Amino acid sequence: MSELIQATFQPLQSMDLSVATLRLLLALILGAVIGGERERSSRPAGLRTHMLISMAAALFTVIATELTHMRADQDASLQIDPLRLIEAVTAGVAFLAAGSIITKGANVRGITTGASMWLAGAIGLSCGTGNGTLAAIAAGFGLMVLSLIRNVVEPRLSSDGTKPPE
Repeated sequence: MSELIQATFQPLQSMDLSVATLRLLLALILGAVIGGERERSSRPAGLRTHMLISMAAALFTVIATELTHMRADQDASLQIDPLRLIEAVTAGVAFLAAGSIITKGANVRGITTGASMWLAGAIGLSCGTGNGTLAAIAAGFGLMVLSLIRNVVEPRLSSDGTKPPE
């Protein structure tokens, strides 16, 4: 029975569990950086959403890395295409992001939130591959766009969100 359980729940083959855990944690933290800004801006997809998207993307990446190290039958061929992972995560996050976009007449809301969700997915992919530095740089740039740029652009807008007459 012990052998069956051990065979069913094999340890990671390409990395230590602590490495995978740190990658997921970094994705969670960097997703929180982006999501926290969205939360402070009272946007529908906030802290938890961005954290989960980023960590899920990192987990998919870790899983894909593990799949490339699985032992296949001698006759079976294992095709490794990392671009499929990126396409799958991008498509999934795009589905969620599209749901955050609301149109009412000529007004469109939620595009920036959708874009930040897409960024959280990319940050998670980067964390999952072990490129935490690139993920942190992207999160910093994303935070700059979301918060610093708002302080420059929004003061120039009138209360209804349109540009005042010059």
